[in-house]
Amino acid sequence: MTDPTSPQLPAATILGYPRIGPRRELKRAVESFWAGRSELDDLLIAAAELRRRQRARLIDLGLAADDASIPSDFSFYDQVLDTAVTLGAVPPRFSHLLDDDGALDLPGYFTLARGAGERPPLEMTKWFDTNYHYLVPEISPRTRFRLADDRVQQCFLEAAAEGVTTRPVIVGPVTFLLLSKAVAEGDPGDGAVPATAPPEDFTPLDRLEDVLPAYVELLHALAHVGAPWVQLDEPALAVDWGVPRERVLAAVERAYTVLAAETTRPERPALFVPVAYGPAEDALPILAGAGVEAVGIDLVRGTVPSGEVLSQLGDAVVVAGAIDGRNVWRTDLDGALERLQELEAGLRPGAARDGGLCVATSTSLQHVPYDVGAETTLDPQLSSWLAFADQKVEEVLALATALTQGRDAAQEAFATAADRRRSRLEHPGVRRAEVRDRVAALTEADRRRAPFAERAAAQAEVLDLPPLPTTTIGSFPQTVEIRRARAAYGRGELSAEAYTAAMREEIARVVRLQEELGLDVLVHGEPERNDMVQYFAEHLEGFAVTQNGWVQSYGTRCTRPSILWGDVARSAPITVEWSRYAASLTDKSVKGMLTGPVTILAWSFVRDDQPLADTAAQVALALRDEVADLEAAGIGVIQVDEPALRELLPLRAEHHAAYLEWSVGAFRLATAVAAPATQVHTHLCYSEFGEVIGAIDALDADVTSIEAARSRMEVLPELQAAGFARGVGPGVYDIHSPRVPSEEEVAELVALAAESVPPQLLWVNPDCGLKTRGYDEVEPSLRHLVAATQKVRARLS
Repeated sequence: MTDPTSPQLPAATILGYPRIGPRRELKRAVESFWAGRSELDDLLIAAAELRRRQRARLIDLGLAADDASIPSDFSFYDQVLDTAVTLGAVPPRFSHLLDDDGALDLPGYFTLARGAGERPPLEMTKWFDTNYHYLVPEISPRTRFRLADDRVQQCFLEAAAEGVTTRPVIVGPVTFLLLSKAVAEGDPGDGAVPATAPPEDFTPLDRLEDVLPAYVELLHALAHVGAPWVQLDEPALAVDWGVPRERVLAAVERAYTVLAAETTRPERPALFVPVAYGPAEDALPILAGAGVEAVGIDLVRGTVPSGEVLSQLGDAVVVAGAIDGRNVWRTDLDGALERLQELEAGLRPGAARDGGLCVATSTSLQHVPYDVGAETTLDPQLSSWLAFADQKVEEVLALATALTQGRDAAQEAFATAADRRRSRLEHPGVRRAEVRDRVAALTEADRRRAPFAERAAAQAEVLDLPPLPTTTIGSFPQTVEIRRARAAYGRGELSAEAYTAAMREEIARVVRLQEELGLDVLVHGEPERNDMVQYFAEHLEGFAVTQNGWVQSYGTRCTRPSILWGDVARSAPITVEWSRYAASLTDKSVKGMLTGPVTILAWSFVRDDQPLADTAAQVALALRDEVADLEAAGIGVIQVDEPALRELLPLRAEHHAAYLEWSVGAFRLATAVAAPATQVHTHLCYSEFGEVIGAIDALDADVTSIEAARSRMEVLPELQAAGFARGVGPGVYDIHSPRVPSEEEVAELVALAAESVPPQLLWVNPDCGLKTRGYDEVEPSLRHLVAATQKVRARLS
């Protein structure tokens, strides 16, 4: 039986809910405030109204208002940034933003995320193996931790005033420190760039004892306002870090002994600690033994824990993540119920009925759109196969009902789920013989190009580029006029001829601008593309796209992941005419721009009925055909972007080799058709690359551009140590911040890169595409990039 002195968790809950608004209301409110079109009070009112509507929606769907089943996980930008600000972990270069009590107001919070003047923002990288980006806290040996913000308590009180008892959500202490970056202290008054060289042997986890009192203070504050439960997310426990596993588990034991056993109820809320994104069986008994009232497990990425593990959980409630929080397919409810019943049997008969077992999502639902019902243009049969956030709440409730009252009590939901899954399996587009035959006929020769030395000589003769050639990553700013023309064409209000003319006019403008700026290898600017994955999904068979399927990528940046539902094929060229037209306007080389197979998978909702490797091969063959057609059209430089290569790397080391084999193989399959004289580029961004340096090399691209500006070239020594001997373009302009880097700043980064990369292999480019920036930022930044490159060229010569 569960501890009778603790509040009970309900039979059903979710780990989190989308927070941007069904129509991106938060994005619009925040960006209006940034642009000065609205006041801070307007933003706060809009955010409060969004939270109110979302609580009401979850209650309408069936979660109760009074049992803490509704998580309070709202964020204006990022949950890790929220935790850092709550704990007072503000880097010294932003200390001038703190008030007399050490608190940071909302404009200051946004400054940490976006930077200001000469103060660059926090680094950004991927949240585990998802396309969500979090901001990386900077922790030094002297970072001062304290409870510095009360927004967590205020959100709880806001809901309580409406009669809703929510469950505050915050990143747990071990995950917070493992996700942080070790830095030197720096000078709080100099306002300059952050120190990047941490003290020798120092890791943020060394500061565990110092951060725990701030968490204890937060727990006491939440108890004071009446919160019965708090959710401390510890997904980092499902990951293999550079830190020894024994040390991670010791940190878990110490942290939760302090937070649970050394604080008593009702001085703190009951603690719910979910481990999402993968299994961590070895951590569960430690959490339960420390006195945590509830532990969460991921039954989608993991399996039912062993009987030995379950027997060690004592009175802790087990929250079973049985519904996939990351993909959009309807759940096999019968299969999920079998796993839950197996789990219950390992705990004790009737555990679900007496409060010892709770059904939940495997992760927060922030990774999926709000509601399938909003998709009025999707094929009805495809829609019937899908479950977005709202439908997943209903699935959680159906499973909880079946577990506590018997399957017959949820018979309608189970029958519908089985019928829709059967419909999906029988659809003729799901399995196409001609696609599968082509994949089956592949050989290793289809993934090999000529040796790099031969390619480099052929490309040097054809391209005739200067040392340190300059280029951009692909996209240029998408103006209001471009978006309006594309939207009008999509609605049928603009003819194909008029649309093509509008896009060609923009391409010509972008080409003229690049020539005027002095860039060496040009791009067409991608005005015709709404998104680097969706654009290809709209032109490939086996994909569907949504109208309102927005999910948060970072901050106010939202994407609509495409839905890869069947076998993939290309029926006609996709990009060739746009690239051919751009090339006709200039004597300089123009890059053809493609999105790579791994990134198309990573940034789509992919079918779950076959291995990812098989799907990747299908996408790669479609792109291979596009590469061949670009080359035939005279395009001598082709970039195949793979920014998500690191993102899909499995969280556990034992699965790395198999993933890297098929992901690298898919890229090489797409590009190996290129002749030696065709220069193949790739691009990677916003990930920790150390673990995949070998794979980056194995891609065998002629030139690899890579994010490096925010980290001040941290990745280059790793590339150098790995013996990377092909072209490299480390980013020298951080496009995810509105800052315009000075010519001196860019020159410093180019010179720093030249210390690790031979000049004949070094390219100069921004970190990423320029789509999300405005021309008022882009033009001066690129002018500085070209001028800085010319200075360094002269110095090197």
